[in-house]
Amino acid sequence: MDHPSSISTACLSGSLEDKLAAAAAARFHGIELTGNDLVVSSWSPGRIRQECARRGLTIDAYQPFTDAEAVPPDIFAATLRRADRTFAILEQLGTRTLVVSSSMSADAVDDDDLAAEHLHKLATRAEAHGARIAYEALARGRFVNTYAHAWRIVRRAGHPALGLCLDSFHILSRGDDPAGIRVIPGEKIFHLQVADAPRTSPDVTRLFPGLGSFDLTRFVGQVLSTGYAGPLALEVVNDVYRQADPRQAAIDGMRSLLALRESAGVTTPAAELPPAPELGGIVFTELAVDDTSGPSVARALTALGFSHAGQHRSKPVQLWQQARARVLLNFAAQRTVPPGTATICAFAVESADPVASTRRAEQFLAPALPRLRAAEEAELTSIAAPDGTAVFLVHADSWPRDFLPTGAAPSSGGNITGTDHLSLTDSIDDFDDATLFYRAVLGLRAGTTTEIAAPFGRILSRAAADPARRVRVTLNTAPLHRGDWAPVIPAPQHVAFSTDDAVACARAMRTLGAPLLPIPDNYYADLDARLALPTDLLTELQEHSILYDRDERGAYLHFYTEMLGSRVFFAVVQRIDGYDGYGGAVSAPARMAAHRERRLLALRHTESAERQDYSLAHLTALSLSPPELVDAAAEAGYRYVGLRLTRVTPQEPHYPLATDPALMRTTKTRLAATGIEVLDIELARISPAEDPRDFQRFLEAGAELGARHVIVQLPDPDRARKTDRFAQLCEMARPLGLTMDLEFPSWTETPDLQAAVRVLRGAAQPNAGILIDLLHFARSGSSIADLRQLPAEWFHFAHVCDAPPAVPATNEGLIHTARFERLFPGEGGIDVHGILGALPPGLPYALEIPRATLVAQVGGKEHARMAIAATRHHLEKAVAR
Repeated sequence: MDHPSSISTACLSGSLEDKLAAAAAARFHGIELTGNDLVVSSWSPGRIRQECARRGLTIDAYQPFTDAEAVPPDIFAATLRRADRTFAILEQLGTRTLVVSSSMSADAVDDDDLAAEHLHKLATRAEAHGARIAYEALARGRFVNTYAHAWRIVRRAGHPALGLCLDSFHILSRGDDPAGIRVIPGEKIFHLQVADAPRTSPDVTRLFPGLGSFDLTRFVGQVLSTGYAGPLALEVVNDVYRQADPRQAAIDGMRSLLALRESAGVTTPAAELPPAPELGGIVFTELAVDDTSGPSVARALTALGFSHAGQHRSKPVQLWQQARARVLLNFAAQRTVPPGTATICAFAVESADPVASTRRAEQFLAPALPRLRAAEEAELTSIAAPDGTAVFLVHADSWPRDFLPTGAAPSSGGNITGTDHLSLTDSIDDFDDATLFYRAVLGLRAGTTTEIAAPFGRILSRAAADPARRVRVTLNTAPLHRGDWAPVIPAPQHVAFSTDDAVACARAMRTLGAPLLPIPDNYYADLDARLALPTDLLTELQEHSILYDRDERGAYLHFYTEMLGSRVFFAVVQRIDGYDGYGGAVSAPARMAAHRERRLLALRHTESAERQDYSLAHLTALSLSPPELVDAAAEAGYRYVGLRLTRVTPQEPHYPLATDPALMRTTKTRLAATGIEVLDIELARISPAEDPRDFQRFLEAGAELGARHVIVQLPDPDRARKTDRFAQLCEMARPLGLTMDLEFPSWTETPDLQAAVRVLRGAAQPNAGILIDLLHFARSGSSIADLRQLPAEWFHFAHVCDAPPAVPATNEGLIHTARFERLFPGEGGIDVHGILGALPPGLPYALEIPRATLVAQVGGKEHARMAIAATRHHLEKAVAR
């Protein structure tokens, strides 16, 4: 029997027009129209009916009609009037079914006879309009909150136009047994709604089918066993779905409903849905790399025992192999991958029938991706996952001929046997999308969502696998931190290889110089206390930084590499005696903390003693709020940020960190999550009208952020007064651990290096300093020779930029260039190398390069990345000479 697919407009975001277009694009046959969507629409009910018909949609139900039964006479009289108006609307909409929810009103009484009487009267009026009432027991109904209770009332009312609406959420969230549904005649079930949830409780959020813990297959089976002939309707009210693109949410809903139909054995009204073919395992994982990240990953693969076995015939793609584990390194340009980053861009699974797999994917609204290939190359099909990852569906022997052998000797001693699983990180918005995609396209079944108490925020994780456990994918998301759980690591990913002997594997890889991740001794002390492992085993685990877990069936040994290419790392795992998990509750936090520590060390201490630290000055991307600036700095490779706490002009954005606790809290959270530090705050600008004491909270906010330095300007013509005030600022800042760094814009009353030096000598404060901004230094005509003579302890960091060679003739021109038209180093006329060469070595370079036109074109985050890339290139090129 066909059961059309329907979706409630409450599931989707946007206007009613947006929702209808999304439902039709996702191939739904009908909709449930909610009263709210009708009320706010500019379309008349008749127009809505026409628009639905034009898109091939039926209106299967109108809902909800609330607080209708077992109420006092005056209230019920008003209910009948409301019902008459509603039935007239149903006639115009062309729908027969009105969903009436059990009363939650404080005026309702616990009287089944009265409830039956009131529902009978409503049904009589409905019948007169060609409509019918589908009575639904809400889990939070005041007196009627179970389907069994609702059925007793419907039977007592005994009206042909009165039946039930069964909603899986309201039934299963209470823990009710749906077995009793089988005794209800199918013709008395007027409407069926399905939704999932993570656990049994009316307080939880609804999810699309297959994403929660409800046994919806059994529930739907019980309903269909009655002979129910109506639609299967999704009613999933969820804030994430309601804020997403309605087309994507509708597609996800359809995928979930198709998968539910498949598991429940429900006939699909359209073409027969191909079953999920048997999968043979993960054939290869493809990493997008560049000239920076590629060699790093290749070195790690070599140390893991892989060999460079093949080179693609027509593309810059390398094949690395060990036994059945294969990794492709794709050096082709990737527009969406930041420079220096490695990322999983594709993987292939072995399918018993790739053609059927492709047809199934298309039925689940995941069409095959177009792919260019040379004449002699294999014809491979790939499908795009929600995050853009390409999933290839292949025969195991169909693709290797695309690679020419390199002649490299097969690896020996690595002990890796294949690929156990992939671990991917999605945004919270895409977390459910990805689960539904892998369930639909590959036939993977997701387990329950688990929470990981990561050192820097909650991580949600969900594992999916095929029935034979040959293909495994774990999906992760950070609801608050958006996946940035370590410095400069957006959405981390890893490939887990399998082995039969993790200890021997780790030992061999250490010998080959693999960059294995060290795990702290405290982990093994806790492991010993919890599991009382044999001493020899515990010693071996600790020696090789192998993590351990066990369950009722077996054990799991696993170890990891350090981060490679800023985002990806590898794991090696051994499953013993049928262990089916991915590590215990302690394993993931221990690994995350270790990765974070190693990442911070890598950022701060490289093999080169000449490492240059960079800071992202706020003026470079002033459109970004402080938390956004921190994220931009982390993604681009800065170590520090400079934050602008005070507004310099009335037109510029203002971020009141000193007086906005929420903004302060969010900024500190992002600093902690990314490892970025605050180098300086600005601006303590002391004119004749300013009192230094007014900056006390500003200084305290800087100390709270962990800042080291404060930028000061002194636009005051009175030398004695500004010197005294600067000294007072220094005294206020000293207990807070802050230096006061005097900047000298050429248009102010402290216009050059000599004027700044006089203030510092007069103030005679140990935490006083001078900030050399290359633009101000050059425009002021200050002397590099004089700069070399100053005490090294006066300098704490420098502002780096370039500017056009022509110097503006007016102060207005100077200010405009400084605030809107600076250039990347090497693009202008400033003697960048000469000025920086006169400063003490090792100072952080704060890039203050505002370029209004460029920021408008590419955005603040991309501009920040371009600034550090251009500066590094220019300075490193000079060193190479």
